[in-house]
Amino acid sequence: MSAALVAACLWAVAATVTACLPMRAQYTPGLTLLILAPGLLVWIGWAHGWGWTLAAALAVLSMFRNPLRYFWARARGERPEIPR
Repeated sequence: MSAALVAACLWAVAATVTACLPMRAQYTPGLTLLILAPGLLVWIGWAHGWGWTLAAALAVLSMFRNPLRYFWARARGERPEIPR
């Protein structure tokens, strides 16, 4: 197994642990994981090709669908409500 896939597995475990935290405690580690995701996807793509990159990208989009929706709405000028 390559280092890129090991890093992806560790990233997924970190995302799962972050999801188990209370909502207030999820922001910092969640944002860190979201910032690291594109670099990890590029690394996977470089090491294994576009098929595995697509699979990893779908996993990232699945895990971070709500924050990505929020950032997309903010980019369009909307003011979405943040959950408490």
